[in-house]
Amino acid sequence: MDADLADLSEAVGAACRQRRLSVATAESCTGGWAAQVITHTAGSSGWFERGFVTYANAAKLQMLGVDPATLEKFGAVSLETAKEMAAGALNNSNALISLAITGVAGPTGGSPDKPVGTVCFAWCLRDQQPEAERRHFAGDREAIRRQSVIHALTGLIDRARNMP
Repeated sequence: MDADLADLSEAVGAACRQRRLSVATAESCTGGWAAQVITHTAGSSGWFERGFVTYANAAKLQMLGVDPATLEKFGAVSLETAKEMAAGALNNSNALISLAITGVAGPTGGSPDKPVGTVCFAWCLRDQQPEAERRHFAGDREAIRRQSVIHALTGLIDRARNMP
């Protein structure tokens, strides 16, 4: 793991320890990379509860409880699906905060509405509504996935630090 991701792992741990938070991840296009970064830091079992890699739509339905109507209406790469993934990660874990990542990492799979590099994120605190945002990243598959992990974990840190 490169130094930037190792530093990010340490920062996630520090933010979660400070707020006594445990994390669950729900990942699609990043295939568990966010969970890998979180668990890079020794002692991460103190703040990482579990991760869901739900690459296929069937997995999003079965493991996270994403509504089939959401996938039908908005697609897997949507703010709506990301929110349901984040909420589902909490509903199916003991974690207090979650993140979700779903996107088109390429090199194929894009569309005019959702070109390669489109990624949707959501973060959710237990008993609150998820927050979501959509981003577009440039580069090849690896670059898009890496930028997605960094964005998701930075968002997690920000939300943990800014909790009431």
